[in-house]
Amino acid sequence: MALGQVRYSIPEEMATGSVVGNIIQDLGLDVKRLKSGRARIFTEDGSEYIGLNAEKGTLVVAKRIDREELCKQVSPCSLHFQIIVENPMELHRIDVEITDINDNAPFFSKKEYNFQVSESAPPGARYSLESAKDPDVALNTIQTYKLNPTDHFKLNVVSRPDGTKYIEMVLHTSLDREKQEEHKLTLTAFDGGNPQKSGSVKINVVVLDANDNAPIFSQSVYRVSVPENTSRGTVILTVIATDNDKGANEEVVYSFSQHTDGASSLFNIDPHTGEMTVTGVLDYEKAKHYEIDIEATDKGGLTDTSKVLIEVTDLNDNAPFISIISLSNPIPEDSAPDTVIAMLNIKDLDSGKNGQVKCYISPDLPFKIKSSSTNFYSLMSDDDLDRETMPEYNITITAMDEGSPPYSTNKTIHLRISDVNDHAPMFPQPFLTAFITENNSPGMSLLSVKAGDKDSGNNARISYFLEDSQLNGMSASAYFSVNAESGEILAVRSFDYEQTKEFHIRVKAQDGGSPPLSSNVTVKIMIQDQNDNPPQVLYPVQTGGSLVAEMVPRSADVGYLVTKVVAVDVDSGQNAWLSYKLQKATDRALFEVGLQNGEIRTIRQVTDKDAVKQRLTVIVEDNGQPSRSATVIVNVAVADSFPEVLSEFTDFPHDKEYNDNLTFYLVLALAVVSFLFITCLVVIISVKIYRWRRERLFYKASGNLPVIPYYPPLYADVGGTGTLKQAFSYEVYGTTDSRKSDMKCSRPFSQSTLSVDHNMGFMERGIMRNKLAAWQVFLWWHHFFLLWSTIDGQTRYSIPEELKQGSVVGNLAKDLSLVVSELYRRKLRITSEAGKQYFSIDLGRGELVVIDRIDREELCGQRPSCLLPLELVIDDPLQLHRVEIEIQDTNDNSPSFLTKEKVVKIAELVNPGARFPLESAQDPDVGSNSVRSYLISRNDNFKLTVKTHKDGRKIPELVLEKPLDREKLPVHNLILTAVDGGDPVRSGTSEIKIIVLDINDNAPQFERQIYEANVSEKATPGTEIVHVKATDADEGLNGEIEYFFAEQTTDLILSLFDIEPSTGVIVVKGMLDHETNSLHRFDITAKDKGNPEMDGHCGVEIKVLDINDNIPEIIVTSLTTPVPEDSAIGTVIALISAKDPDSGDNGKVTLRVTSKSPFKLNPSVSNHYSLVTNGPLDREKNGQYSVKISATDSGKPPLSSEKIIFVELLDVNDNPPLFSQPSYVIYVKENHPPGNILCSVSATDPDSGENAKISYSILDSKVQDVSVSSYVYINSDNGSIYSMHSFDYEKLKVFQIQVQAKDQGSPSLSSNATVHVFILDQNDNAPAVIYPSSAALGSLSHQRMPRSAKAGHLVTKVTAVDADSGHNAWISYKLAEATDASLFTVNLYTGEVRTKRAVSEQDDSSQRLLIEVKDDGEPVQSATVTVSILLEDGLHEPILDLRQKAAEPSKKTGRMTLYLILSLASVSVLSLLTFLILAVKCMRNSRSSGSCCMRRSDCDDYKNPNRNLQIQLNTDGPIKYVEVLGGDMLSQSQSFRSCMSPMSEYSDFTLIKPSSTTDFKEVISVLDASLPDSTWTFESQQVSRKQPLIVVMKKS
Repeated sequence: MALGQVRYSIPEEMATGSVVGNIIQDLGLDVKRLKSGRARIFTEDGSEYIGLNAEKGTLVVAKRIDREELCKQVSPCSLHFQIIVENPMELHRIDVEITDINDNAPFFSKKEYNFQVSESAPPGARYSLESAKDPDVALNTIQTYKLNPTDHFKLNVVSRPDGTKYIEMVLHTSLDREKQEEHKLTLTAFDGGNPQKSGSVKINVVVLDANDNAPIFSQSVYRVSVPENTSRGTVILTVIATDNDKGANEEVVYSFSQHTDGASSLFNIDPHTGEMTVTGVLDYEKAKHYEIDIEATDKGGLTDTSKVLIEVTDLNDNAPFISIISLSNPIPEDSAPDTVIAMLNIKDLDSGKNGQVKCYISPDLPFKIKSSSTNFYSLMSDDDLDRETMPEYNITITAMDEGSPPYSTNKTIHLRISDVNDHAPMFPQPFLTAFITENNSPGMSLLSVKAGDKDSGNNARISYFLEDSQLNGMSASAYFSVNAESGEILAVRSFDYEQTKEFHIRVKAQDGGSPPLSSNVTVKIMIQDQNDNPPQVLYPVQTGGSLVAEMVPRSADVGYLVTKVVAVDVDSGQNAWLSYKLQKATDRALFEVGLQNGEIRTIRQVTDKDAVKQRLTVIVEDNGQPSRSATVIVNVAVADSFPEVLSEFTDFPHDKEYNDNLTFYLVLALAVVSFLFITCLVVIISVKIYRWRRERLFYKASGNLPVIPYYPPLYADVGGTGTLKQAFSYEVYGTTDSRKSDMKCSRPFSQSTLSVDHNMGFMERGIMRNKLAAWQVFLWWHHFFLLWSTIDGQTRYSIPEELKQGSVVGNLAKDLSLVVSELYRRKLRITSEAGKQYFSIDLGRGELVVIDRIDREELCGQRPSCLLPLELVIDDPLQLHRVEIEIQDTNDNSPSFLTKEKVVKIAELVNPGARFPLESAQDPDVGSNSVRSYLISRNDNFKLTVKTHKDGRKIPELVLEKPLDREKLPVHNLILTAVDGGDPVRSGTSEIKIIVLDINDNAPQFERQIYEANVSEKATPGTEIVHVKATDADEGLNGEIEYFFAEQTTDLILSLFDIEPSTGVIVVKGMLDHETNSLHRFDITAKDKGNPEMDGHCGVEIKVLDINDNIPEIIVTSLTTPVPEDSAIGTVIALISAKDPDSGDNGKVTLRVTSKSPFKLNPSVSNHYSLVTNGPLDREKNGQYSVKISATDSGKPPLSSEKIIFVELLDVNDNPPLFSQPSYVIYVKENHPPGNILCSVSATDPDSGENAKISYSILDSKVQDVSVSSYVYINSDNGSIYSMHSFDYEKLKVFQIQVQAKDQGSPSLSSNATVHVFILDQNDNAPAVIYPSSAALGSLSHQRMPRSAKAGHLVTKVTAVDADSGHNAWISYKLAEATDASLFTVNLYTGEVRTKRAVSEQDDSSQRLLIEVKDDGEPVQSATVTVSILLEDGLHEPILDLRQKAAEPSKKTGRMTLYLILSLASVSVLSLLTFLILAVKCMRNSRSSGSCCMRRSDCDDYKNPNRNLQIQLNTDGPIKYVEVLGGDMLSQSQSFRSCMSPMSEYSDFTLIKPSSTTDFKEVISVLDASLPDSTWTFESQQVSRKQPLIVVMKKS
């Protein structure tokens, strides 16, 4: 590869087609070489500024070349490209330098710039200007600037170290806004080109005004009248002040002066418009006029003051006020008319007609209001009162003044009427009806009666009582009880509907008044029936003895009446409706029972097969809920005569199986009865031993009990007649000698002891009484009438404030001509409108004395006259006196300022004579004791003047005498003193701090003019680059600096960098790129916050440091593809170059190719390579090569890139076709249809295109001397082999075919394969019968056999063959039809025909057999043959009788059954005798001890301890019996105390632990053992489950 390099230099903007250079001369090439080598220009960026003229061999300008567009400010500017010539390949590098011409004039980014400069700006102030721009370089760029005119400003050009320049506009003559408000300048920039070019921009300088004029009000005093109660927000006045300054200096802010005190809460002034509005409530009665000082201040601190006088006009804005002096509440409903209820006082703060008040109430009320004296009224009754009609009144008292419009006030008195017992309780109905079901639980609620009483309180508190009456010979309280508080009627006992069906009782309701009132109600109680009795069967009578049966003749027809079941039910209504059903029957299809009448009838004809003994179970059921039933068993005998019935019920035939079952059941029954008998004996013996041990343990002293004496039958009966809904569990111990008694005796019991039921009041000696409070005392209100009188005179006293407590103000008794001795009796008292009592009366002397501190300023504020009115009230008769006490002021307060330190801010430019109002001092004292003068401390700049208002108030003002200089003294501290006119003199001080405000007269100054910094191009956004800093000598906002980019800063700089306005830190904002721009220059402006603001400028240069951040780029200049696979080594495939935008080592690139590839890279000129072959190529192994080329630069860390070049290879026919397998095997079924495909052969060729196209053919060969082409043919395109005709397995079983595959290459290549064809057999031949008879299918064959042949005799054999092979030739034989199928059989596989049994005389002599012969193919083929068999008559044999007679049943029965029956009977009789003996003993024990060999759990009646039993110990002298009666009352059992007898010494006992029923039986047993001479009876009745046990022990 040839290499060369040439460099040319041309100016920019050359015409298109201009010659750049002659490469034929400079590179030594000729025109033919350029044409044959297809010479062309290659540029890395694809630009086409330079073209190649191959005809002349010259380089020409292809399009316009603009140096500024190509290289901008980079110098020198060059174009780089390559010329490529092929065959052989050559690469030449060309460099063309573009020189600059002066084709661009300087220009500014804006057409016009505006500056605002204060007229107070000092000479020397600098203002940065934007530099002009010129895209040209060197001498053609900007050289000089010129500013015109220069009366006030001059131009200063500053050169930076890098050669760049920036310009500043400097003020050299002071500005005067009054002479000229705006200055127009022109700035021109000139370059150094030839000819010279320039650009200009307009500069407008606006002169800003300085604050040198104070605001001035349009009036010194403003006057306005405002009615009181003016709504908030109403504008009452607009004040106006003007300022000759402009801009912000002429903006005036209005405000109240600081010495304005109370008015500031009532009025507001808009700081911008001067509108005064009402913000509070104006009240003429509190203040009639206001005086307000207002200020107008501009933003420079200059002020002016004015005064606003506001007069408040009076309106009728106060409603009357009602005060209740005395009130009697409640009052009884029987109060007489004219009873005084309340005393009222009514006031109205208004005066004149607005203060005159009228008072009235509604005329519909039974009350009236009467005026007694001025502003005093009495409220009294005017009619009779009834609490039940109206229990309370809302009396609204209305007071209305005579103003316009009139105002009124309402006050409501809620008056309650107290009750008097004048109404008796009333029931809503005179008669009530209640229903209760029988068998109810004692204590069950029947209903609640409720009576109402119109009275209230105790008068309406109702108690209920049951009136005593006789019900069925007993007291009504024995059946029912009434809860005194709720009126709930409770059932005391359980009722039985069959005994009593209804009751009538009377309940009395009595109130708690005095005297009490009552009424009665009659209650009818109906008992409802319950289904508590089961039906009773009257017929047939059930006996436990002999068997009774009804006879039914066998000739009975359908509907024959067998018998009738008769039953009754003692219940009534639906509970007594009975129905009959057949529950069980020996034969349900024979009998039925009438549902309503109980008749048993037949439902079909009786037959001989029906059993003689029929057992029917009939159930009788009532219609109650839940229903109850009874069953009866009816035995029916189906027979015509009685002996037949007896024989049926006594003799039963049994066969052997029945005897066996009977024996098994007898053995089982004997074992069970024996086991039960032995178990019972063991249990009885164990119980006896257990009882014997307990008796020895607990009852050793049973014989030493004392004799119980006789007492009169005075006892407390605690029975099951209570009404508690909740009871308590308990234990009862009936013997005093028991060693296991858990009874704790609390105290001796006396005859006066009472047994208390907390829910029933109290019980004394068995009599129930309910005692309530008898009398209720009512306090009646005393009616009094007050006579009022008024005294025309008025007493007035004058005292100084702060008088000591106890000081005498005056002698009221003397001044009012009152008798001192009667003051206490007449209840002389003082009321004050102030609400707080400062005075009291010494009733002993009649003197008015001070009792509390009096502060005139607290009471009257700034009012010059301070009066404290008092009212003296005297009773009997009622008199009212008015006393006024004048409080005189003393000098007890010093002047004071609201603020201890006042700050005044004054600009240093304020002219002398400016006034600044100060805060007035406040002195609560009045008159001469208030503030009189002001003093100011000595100073050089200010003096004090005092303004005196018409009302005498003095307002101090600070006047500036000499100009202020902040640089000499920024703060002035003064002391303002206020002095009053009291004796002694008092004073107060306030500090005045004057702060001199600075003006903005200093511009910010940077520490350096140029800031340089380096930053890496990989710096992330937010990275700090450089910190610029400027300082300002001013203070406050004038000294606060903010940093900004200069106005001419390009968008590129703004997108890459950012500056923190407050700190001046420049940070990275966008992504930096060294390759795009390695150096950035821009200006920074620092501005203060003054008015007007001033600024300073500096330059910043930031160099972007290169990093290896660009991946090398691989460029394919030329590529030859595809390449023949037989190309020689060293053939050039492609020309490749590489470039990297980085610089230095980061831009040096090295190319490499993967080592496994048959290619390599040969370097040529700088960063250019050629890709050549480096080994043999084979398209069949790899039809396409992916050549991976990697480029790596020399940076740290190095970066690399990859590029894949796809090189395709051209095919050469160097591979023959290859079959997928060397031989093929085909299986073809015989009878295959001609033309069907047999198989497909396939060959492949690794070559491509025409070299890979294959055609198939069959090589000629012989099959059974016939050409193979007559059997099959092949498709030459796809290799499919087809049959020419059908094959027959029986003729041809296998043959071979040779198939050839040939490609279409040049020369062509081929290969062969062998195909083996096998013919498969099909079941296409039916079996052929050889014997008997081979003539035709279905032929008849005759065979003979003797009649004496036995079973298994061989008659003949059928023989058949099948032409097919394999499974298709397997043959089976089957007998299809036969004259007698039970006589012959055919062997499945051999075809032998044999007899299945011996031939009999009944068999026909001619037998015909049809035998079917089948093969095993699919589908099955078959053939049939008929065999005729003749039986010879000479050979008869005896015929056997195959019928067997039924065996007769055995008449013998085993003796084992008899023994078992005897054993079972013996054991049963023995067990029965044992139980009878035990029952007799239990009956004897039950008469004496009440128990039957049982303890805690021996009987179901004692399993539940929560049973309601009553144990009554009734004695006539000696104790004779104990009654344990059942009852149902309580639902839950807990704990209570029981009392045995009023004379018992240990009658009070505490029950400690729960007990069971067994304990009671033990108690009874102990009593039985302790009193041998007594006769005891024990009765118990179980009513319901889970019920508590109530014990009543009675002893006489």
